[in-house]
Amino acid sequence: MTSAGYTKSEEITLRIAQIRSLSVLVLLFGSSVLNAADNVVIGEVEMPEVASSPAFEQMKKKLGKWEGTLTQSLTGSSYDVSYEWKLVSGGNTIIETAIEDGVEMVTTYTDEDGELLVKHYCALGTEPVFSVVEASDGVVALAFDENRSPLRPHTHDYVDSMKWTMDQDDADSMVYEYVATLSGERSSNRAELKRN
Repeated sequence: MTSAGYTKSEEITLRIAQIRSLSVLVLLFGSSVLNAADNVVIGEVEMPEVASSPAFEQMKKKLGKWEGTLTQSLTGSSYDVSYEWKLVSGGNTIIETAIEDGVEMVTTYTDEDGELLVKHYCALGTEPVFSVVEASDGVVALAFDENRSPLRPHTHDYVDSMKWTMDQDDADSMVYEYVATLSGERSSNRAELKRN
């Protein structure tokens, strides 16, 4: 008998039950802390949870900084590029900062009415808007949305399509391709990128 009046076997059984109960409490508390951490709160106001489109979820796979070399079909020249995707606005928007040959540009990715909407702030001085044409595990492809943008090919220079193809064997490698319309002529550009 122990000092509490239990046999050694009863005391061991009691201790195991206490440890199990404590483990369950820790798991429950830890789970609620993790769930609470997922909720965005500004001041004392909890932001509503927003469902993301499948295309937005695919874009989230690109979060982080990527670097590589881009080749322009129009000139044949190649130069260093970097792209950084960052989740902002409580997880509802992705901001991409692109640096191509030392020139910085920004693109935003956010859902509108359940669909990914992309706006590119280009060094060409235009702001094309894109819609999704494909979103799968390996590919996200966007096309210029003429219904949401006043740009026209014979009067404006702008990017009119973008496509990311993830390497199925290496989540830190992808190919980025885009087409720009310059003075009515289309120029294809291709970058091979690695995540840092």
